[in-house]
Amino acid sequence: MKFSENWLRELVPDLPASEQLEHQLTMIGLEVEGSEVLGADLDRVVVGEIVACERHPEADRLQVCRVDAGAHGTLQIVCGAPNARQGLKAPLAMVGAEIGELKIKSAKLRNVESNGMLCSAKELGLDADASGLLELPADAPVGQPLVEYLGLPDRVIELGLTPNRADCFCVQGIAADIAAANGVLLSREVQAHVGAEIDSAVAVTLDAGAAAPRYAGRVIEGIDATVATPLWMAERLRRSGIRPVSFLVDVTQYVMIDLGQPMHAFDRDLLKGPVAVRYARKGESVKLLDGRDAALEEDLLVITDADRPVALAGIMGGMDTRVTNVTRTVFLEAAHFAPEAIIGKSRRFGLHTDASHRFERGVDPQLPALAIERATQLIMDYAGGKPGPVVVISRDADLPVPAPVHLRRDRLDRVLGVHVPSEDVERILKALGMAVAPQADGWRATAPTRRFDIAIEDDLIEEVARIYGYDRIPTTLPAAGAEIHAPTESRVTTLALRTHMVARDWQEALCFAFVELSLLERWQMADAHVPLANPLSAELGIMRTSLLPGLAQTLAYNVARQQSRVRLFELGNVFHANGNDAPIETGLFAAVATGDSAAEQWASSARAFDIFDIKGEVEALAAMSQCELTFEPSTPAHAHPGRSADILRDGKKIGWVGQLHPRLQKQLDVDTPVFAFELDVNALVQRKVPRAEALSKFPTVRRDLAFVVAESVSWAKISEAVHSAAGESLKALLLFDRYSGKGIEDGSKSLAMGLILQDNSRTLTDLDANQVMQAVTERLSRDFGAAIRS
Repeated sequence: MKFSENWLRELVPDLPASEQLEHQLTMIGLEVEGSEVLGADLDRVVVGEIVACERHPEADRLQVCRVDAGAHGTLQIVCGAPNARQGLKAPLAMVGAEIGELKIKSAKLRNVESNGMLCSAKELGLDADASGLLELPADAPVGQPLVEYLGLPDRVIELGLTPNRADCFCVQGIAADIAAANGVLLSREVQAHVGAEIDSAVAVTLDAGAAAPRYAGRVIEGIDATVATPLWMAERLRRSGIRPVSFLVDVTQYVMIDLGQPMHAFDRDLLKGPVAVRYARKGESVKLLDGRDAALEEDLLVITDADRPVALAGIMGGMDTRVTNVTRTVFLEAAHFAPEAIIGKSRRFGLHTDASHRFERGVDPQLPALAIERATQLIMDYAGGKPGPVVVISRDADLPVPAPVHLRRDRLDRVLGVHVPSEDVERILKALGMAVAPQADGWRATAPTRRFDIAIEDDLIEEVARIYGYDRIPTTLPAAGAEIHAPTESRVTTLALRTHMVARDWQEALCFAFVELSLLERWQMADAHVPLANPLSAELGIMRTSLLPGLAQTLAYNVARQQSRVRLFELGNVFHANGNDAPIETGLFAAVATGDSAAEQWASSARAFDIFDIKGEVEALAAMSQCELTFEPSTPAHAHPGRSADILRDGKKIGWVGQLHPRLQKQLDVDTPVFAFELDVNALVQRKVPRAEALSKFPTVRRDLAFVVAESVSWAKISEAVHSAAGESLKALLLFDRYSGKGIEDGSKSLAMGLILQDNSRTLTDLDANQVMQAVTERLSRDFGAAIRS
């Protein structure tokens, strides 16, 4: 939000100096992001009038102008501006003036003497427009210093407003806050009621329910739309970051910046019938003011004329009914739209308008009629005309009504840590426009309709704190002593998990917790998703249900920038809807990888990262918590068929590991296979407390066994069966060979494993080892049809 400091000072008298004012604004929560001084060094710049204009004898693009400078005489100036012409009034920098880093001197341009410079707005530092001379009104007094005529110097202040302070997207709202902070009264203009002089009106109906509960309109006939926007209005708009367009459009923009109510002006002669506010229907479209044809969806609000859409409600007007210089009858509209009906809609069309920016955050429902009256008075003052009655249609039951909020004296003191006198509390709340009723234990305050952010007691405490002054609240350290908790051995810290992954050549990523719904739908992970009530953008409108989509997008981003080997992990929370209760928040640990298994080196040849590498990373993590994992084949929608497994700990699923589906890989535009895993952090970090055990002093015995089984039998099942059959004497089981091909039937595989046997109380004999091997052989034959190879 940009605004003119001089404008603010007209509304609030006796404000401190500029630097202190900016500090005050920041301290009351209206953070000043920047400021720019206008017209501080424009000495010897006056209003000049071109009284004669001839082509330069030696340059087609230059003109030799005779410029009347009032008391300074008539000067000859060579000018190259395309709009330089006889009768034009423009800023004139005389010899000796300093414009930025340029000092004006007498000079010869192509052998013609020039004694000064006619200036554009950009050259004067007043605007970015450098297309021609800054054209001043015809009644501008020739010879008057420009700073006096334009009300300079001035300072443009830009605020970085938080979304909850929609009431300060206008100068009146900022003035109300800064007046309260300084304990002064606003110098508000008396808003006169403009009575109707004609009976002309447009019928209005509201057919969108609570989405559009109020609409105000007025017809004004016999206006002169060709009049120039008054200089004071044009300058205030320009200093608010809005370029003047035409008088009628500028009036609606000015009222929006002044009061905070977006408005629109229709050419009444181009309207064919009654006006209505409703939701769009499938197949409808409207041509917007920027020239594009917008295809409408059924959740978009539209303004209709004789049932044809003529504007996107709360976003942008339509081309077919816009006002132009030939407009003689105008229909002014101002409405109240529910924020949830406008949020995110403009982004579908790549738009970000001043109107949608305000409606998305909430506009005072009491403003529409007031804005109509203000705009009417401005139009009649400069363009004439006869107004009809103000038509206000409301669905009162759907209008937001501020609820009283109870503020307790003891809670105010406890939260702030300082006692604010009761008379100051009442003064602050009343200065902010609240209705205050004293209670036995505090106050009951009702916020004005413009303050959508006042809902609970803590909101009132914040209001008191920021206006009373954060710098008046003493800084004190907490009195309670800090408790130091000894780390537990029953859990692995998340820091240890991160450190482990970094040590194994992985990089940690931090992805947005907000994602686009279509992304989750592509991964088929949109079930029980949690939508945001007020998203930053349509692309960040849903809380993530998994870490993998964001990580995979980050991987694809890096691959697209010539990073052929990418290994990323993230530890974060995901969210799932839980009916009407708060969303379920779960901590997950995920990783994605593609490219070679190891960085480029001379000691070994390159090998692509594969399913066994990613499975090994999971097992390495599990080793930190001293747990044994099992893997069962699975087929989730995002996984490659046959290269995917659920991860189980103690028989309970805690995650997934595998290769991404080729469909997703293609959408990511990654040529090499992408492997990933995702684990429940709470299940992963639990570990048994280490317990020391004596090492056996007796030797180990090794027996090897080779056998043939069906290809479909997994090693995990075989390993489980061998441990069960061998009993406690089996200390380790090693798979050292896998073979299929010549000599092995199709659909079968040969596995060779080594069994390490040991007893803690005695040396095992050959008979002991043979008994174990017989038990294992019989178990494999019975459960899997395994045939022992000789």
